[in-house]
Amino acid sequence: MDPSGATPAFEIDVADSQPRLAVDRAAVAALVERVLRGEGVTTATISVAIVDDPTIHRINRDHLGHDEPTDVVTFPLSEPGDDRLHGELVVSAETAARVAGELGVEPWNELALYVVHGLLHLCGRDDLDEASAAEMRRGEDEAMARVGLANPFGASRRAGSRP
Repeated sequence: MDPSGATPAFEIDVADSQPRLAVDRAAVAALVERVLRGEGVTTATISVAIVDDPTIHRINRDHLGHDEPTDVVTFPLSEPGDDRLHGELVVSAETAARVAGELGVEPWNELALYVVHGLLHLCGRDDLDEASAAEMRRGEDEAMARVGLANPFGASRRAGSRP
């Protein structure tokens, strides 16, 4: 809360518990706010945990039933009709560093893409079928461009084709 007792428009908490990639937590928080504002969100409480592969593997297995590491896991916490967007993202810096190395891109861009992807899920986008996956990819491209970052996969990749 600010000194007046009012809740700030955006409350963003970024925790970094992994040693693989140097992460600027303030830059992650700024990215979250800019992406959400671009999606028309005016108030939000978002938690971002930057973790390693074993941690995200465990979360992916325990919460989604997928026994493998992944890039981002999103937990929407808002209830229907809430005025404020609430959610948690768990992002693998280890996966971002590995994939960035494979693609020959900056790890920050790859990590940012994972954050963007998770935020778009919080905003109601999905990628469970070919059409929604294509829409998600367009949303990622647009959000990355709005914040001045190159999408490591670019607009030319096929819907749903991500390492």
